[in-house]
Amino acid sequence: MLYELLKNGYGKDRDFNCAEKVLYGANEAYQLGLNHDVLKLASGFGGGMAIEGTCGALTASIMVLGRLFVKDTAHESSRIKDLTKELFDEYQKAMGDINCAPLKAKYRTEAIGCRDVIFKAAEILDEIVVRERKKDQQ
Repeated sequence: MLYELLKNGYGKDRDFNCAEKVLYGANEAYQLGLNHDVLKLASGFGGGMAIEGTCGALTASIMVLGRLFVKDTAHESSRIKDLTKELFDEYQKAMGDINCAPLKAKYRTEAIGCRDVIFKAAEILDEIVVRERKKDQQ
């Protein structure tokens, strides 16, 4: 789904930051139906919200989880909180951090940029989305 789409070059022709790449790609992969104005909401989350804080690929992933699994508001249940925690825990376990600065230091290169950071977020997001959609269909 998203991982495969990104791995196959989706967005390479655009100058997306990490958050934009995930949200635009997820819009395509998961058929979110978000228009261009809504997609622009991800723009300020790249580079760890421009302060090398929480990785933009993760913050965009949370946006996707909210779009898919929140019916009205976050407080209706603990679902979005639980899914966000799972996303962060799995990412931390796989990559060693959730913050932009240490991730860039460890994984970013001139040749590939933050590709591996983005791919891992997409892979974990795919796993959660597939599982949760199955639950919703039962």
